[in-house]
Amino acid sequence: MRRLTVLALGTALATVCLAPTAYAATPPTKAPVAAPESSVPPPGWKRPMNAMGQPDLSGYWSNATLTPLTRNKRISDKANLTLAEASTLEALWAKALADSDAPTSADESTAAVNAKLADSKLVEIRPDFIAAGGDTGGYNTFWIDPGTHLVEINGQYRTSILTTDTGLPPARKAGAPAPKGGGYRDIYDSYENRSQGERCISGFGRNTGPPMLPNGYYNNNYQIVQTPDAVVINVEMIHDARIVRLTGGHRTDGLRPAMGDSIGRYEGDTLVVETTNLPETQQFMGSWKTLKVTEWFTRLSPSKILYRFQLEDPELWDKPWGGEYTFSTLKGIVYEYACHEGNYALPGILAGARQKEKEEAEAAAAKAAAPAKGKAGAD
Repeated sequence: MRRLTVLALGTALATVCLAPTAYAATPPTKAPVAAPESSVPPPGWKRPMNAMGQPDLSGYWSNATLTPLTRNKRISDKANLTLAEASTLEALWAKALADSDAPTSADESTAAVNAKLADSKLVEIRPDFIAAGGDTGGYNTFWIDPGTHLVEINGQYRTSILTTDTGLPPARKAGAPAPKGGGYRDIYDSYENRSQGERCISGFGRNTGPPMLPNGYYNNNYQIVQTPDAVVINVEMIHDARIVRLTGGHRTDGLRPAMGDSIGRYEGDTLVVETTNLPETQQFMGSWKTLKVTEWFTRLSPSKILYRFQLEDPELWDKPWGGEYTFSTLKGIVYEYACHEGNYALPGILAGARQKEKEEAEAAAAKAAAPAKGKAGAD
């Protein structure tokens, strides 16, 4: 899959930014994007079962989508767009991606490339894509594979993955601590201070979860494998393998394994997964210690899986809340994510910090010596 040249691109809560009526404009005569496969099953279709009598969710899937996690009211206050509105926005987005994918001239300066990107329709739609240019070396979006379609569920085109009334996270309880930011970003004492995503230990953007979310950039692909006593979700981003146990209850030893403690069961045609004991390093919007995430996987059609999630944390929110989207069949397989655990760039990152510290120390020493020299000259 196409990859950006840096891992730390920031939040996966990227939003689409257009003028309120932009999606209602006349679409191009030839939309530069193929029509998506529908989540509505064909007549007579029945959900498949595997040889173990379980609902068959196995195979290769992608959750890449143009729909952001949270609703951007500059596009619409509605939870859903019409087919015409969705088609126009998708065509506009695909053309913006294609324009940005154009080869960069060797004669163009970095400043010129940045200026062109900043004025592009691509950045108007997704301001966070400005991170794809400039100092990171990603001069265009060739390395980005963010998805070209809005989430469609039963003929409804969603403007956010969250299904709250506003399409935004609910208010936190009075007195609840604010979510922690990426405090590691300006700490360079050791590789251990850097983020797990930057060190290629676990994925950024919550692809692995729970909840499992598209990151808005690339590597949003999965392989699902089912056995009699477990479901394994192989995540393309950083090669995480999430194991859901189908036997036994939650662990009681107090340990918080990576990706939490996930147990699952089948309820009719749906795989239900409950996860607790998440480590602090995988907090979601500040919640982890008492967070419970429930997920539902249901096959909707030959090419779609409906994924729903619910978040419960009595210390932070008054009631459960969550969202939903669809996985689509992947036209291919999940390959190795060739990111070295530790990241080959880390020596350069830390060496750069040591060089900066050296320069700052030399400048401080020179400043301290200046008054002494002036006094000696006066004597």
